[in-house]
Amino acid sequence: MQQHTAKHFVLQLGSLISLYLSLSFFIVLAFGAIDLFFRDPIDSFWELEQAASSIRLGFAMVLVFFPTYLVLTRLVNKNCRTSKNNSYLGLTKWLIYLSLLVSGLVLLGDLVAVIMSFLEGELTTQFVLKAAAVFMVIGGAFTYYILDAKGYWVQHEKKSMLYGGVTTILIAVALVASVTQIPNPNQVREVKIDNQMVRILQDVQRRIEDYYHTNESLPEDLPTLYGEFTKPDTPAERPDFEYAITGDNTYQLCATFEFDYTGALSQYAGDRVLRAPGAPDNYNWDHKAGEWCFDREIDDRLLQ
Repeated sequence: MQQHTAKHFVLQLGSLISLYLSLSFFIVLAFGAIDLFFRDPIDSFWELEQAASSIRLGFAMVLVFFPTYLVLTRLVNKNCRTSKNNSYLGLTKWLIYLSLLVSGLVLLGDLVAVIMSFLEGELTTQFVLKAAAVFMVIGGAFTYYILDAKGYWVQHEKKSMLYGGVTTILIAVALVASVTQIPNPNQVREVKIDNQMVRILQDVQRRIEDYYHTNESLPEDLPTLYGEFTKPDTPAERPDFEYAITGDNTYQLCATFEFDYTGALSQYAGDRVLRAPGAPDNYNWDHKAGEWCFDREIDDRLLQ
């Protein structure tokens, strides 16, 4: 009997842990999706990327833990609640009431976070939708387990299965809808390559400035700059970097990019006016998709 009690308790505990992990990260996913679906015009690119990252994290966690919850709940219903010796363990019921307390605290905490965001200038539409999402997600689980603790679902098994089926469909629709709003894995990889190319160009620029400081002239080409060292290659078979002298102390560094400087989220970030070629800015690495050249100018004060 004690062995069965331990088994039932562990199954119920695992079920509830999987549930609340699923709920917590589903809310994370929902918040990210709301931020992208109902974008605030003042949101920066980095805020949009953070929303996309929230969707990725929420999608992965829900995809793993919600099916786990369904499987464990099925085992609980089959092995625990239909047991002739103990239809519903008192210890398990205590666990459920404790989880209800936790869900209530999570609900209050999420609402505080939503209200804080609203007070800090978040759009009213985002505020209302996020508050509604919290109430629906946590409230749905809270209602289910309140009835569960009273034995309602044991007496109405078909309604329990219907409740679970509708919930599964809604979560599946939400997962598909949200993941369509973020870049696919191939696009994310290309953005990383774009960023890596910018980092390489930054290193090339630093070396050119050091060369100019030492030789009081610009290097003729990249092999001259790197000397006995191998000049950097572009990653993932991108076209080679290009270097061209445009004046006594000015030059261009060119590369080919897959996306604009905003990465694969350009559709949300919109267009930003880039500094026109011919107006050097040594700290500007914004670029458009395709071949893009960065104009650079050596500060003659480096020689002083």
